[in-house]
Amino acid sequence: MGKLIEIRWHGRGGQGAKTAATFFAEAVLRAGMYSQGFPEYGPERMGAPMKGFTRISDSPIKVHCGIYTPNTVVILDPTLIETENVTEGLDENGIIIVNTGKCPKDIRKALGVQKYRIYTVDATKISLEELGRPIPNTPMIGALIRATEILQLDVILEDIREKFSRKFSDNIVEANINCVKRGYTEVEKE
Repeated sequence: MGKLIEIRWHGRGGQGAKTAATFFAEAVLRAGMYSQGFPEYGPERMGAPMKGFTRISDSPIKVHCGIYTPNTVVILDPTLIETENVTEGLDENGIIIVNTGKCPKDIRKALGVQKYRIYTVDATKISLEELGRPIPNTPMIGALIRATEILQLDVILEDIREKFSRKFSDNIVEANINCVKRGYTEVEKE
């Protein structure tokens, strides 16, 4: 297998972690790479902690299991930092992206870690301003693209236009595009 990138998404039911993990995997396929995107649920209810997984490679992916040693961790709900081991198995050069209004330095302190590259973006604020609802997944996709450079921003925006326009009004499509763009531009790195 060629270079393998593994992303673990931490969120709560209803925040869009499953959708983000699978949507990002589909966009990667469109860009000509191989990918997998799937969720792992605990109690299947709104607000319960859950994980999503995205696996990306330049060659076929033959492993089919959860992600235990991710390169990147995306945290849609910052309260999970206190209750879940969000850095478990994270590669020592790994990336952590957190949905929060706090700066990366504060998140580093909250996590109690010295290693890792830490990024923050207030994805909930962005989604409230753009969508009118606290669904932070699309701004977090923008932040992920900026932090990892796995995809070009235009690829994900084109994918959103194509897929979302089948189900949603033009206003919703444009609001989601704005969420991704703002996540991309507003993400902060320590």
